[in-house]
Amino acid sequence: MQNINEIEDLIKLISKLPGLGPKSAKRIVLKLINNRDEIIKPMANTLAQVYKNVTRCNSCGTLKSNVEGCFNCENVNEKFNKICVVEDIADQWSIENSNIYKGYFHILGGTIASAGNKKEDLLISSLVQRVTKDKIEEVILATSATVEGQTTAYYIQENLKKTNVKITKLAQGLPVGGEIESLDDGTLISAFKNRSNLISNSD
Repeated sequence: MQNINEIEDLIKLISKLPGLGPKSAKRIVLKLINNRDEIIKPMANTLAQVYKNVTRCNSCGTLKSNVEGCFNCENVNEKFNKICVVEDIADQWSIENSNIYKGYFHILGGTIASAGNKKEDLLISSLVQRVTKDKIEEVILATSATVEGQTTAYYIQENLKKTNVKITKLAQGLPVGGEIESLDDGTLISAFKNRSNLISNSD
């Protein structure tokens, strides 16, 4: 293989993407090079625009446009009375694609025990603020059924005690150790329909 620095750097970068290793990255790079005008040029322009204009919302954690604002928590066309709390944006997309849930989302940005994550790194304080400000009636904890996900869910529940909001969690259909992103639509629908109440906050 020719030792061209730009190609080597690109292969290393693409190899960092989920599900891709060096071999897959090399195939992608060759595809890009063979389609310079059709793929590389428009992709470079699009990536530049994404880097410039797309960020995470500091309030709800989802992706927002710096031009149009955050549609999730600044939606003036629809007002909801519930928030679904997930670990990352991929979980939000999976639930949206299932069409089982209509409401706000709150993306934590990981779990308490995730590598490098501390409690203060997650958007839990802003969740409490949103529940109070938007008069939310139900918080659905859709964290994964892993030890980390359940630990995070318990910590959120403790932080929401003073709000007296109804707290539910996904139930049947969510296997132990399962992650939201990997679940099929049928499993998600079952998990949402059969969600259960947690301990009342009114005590």
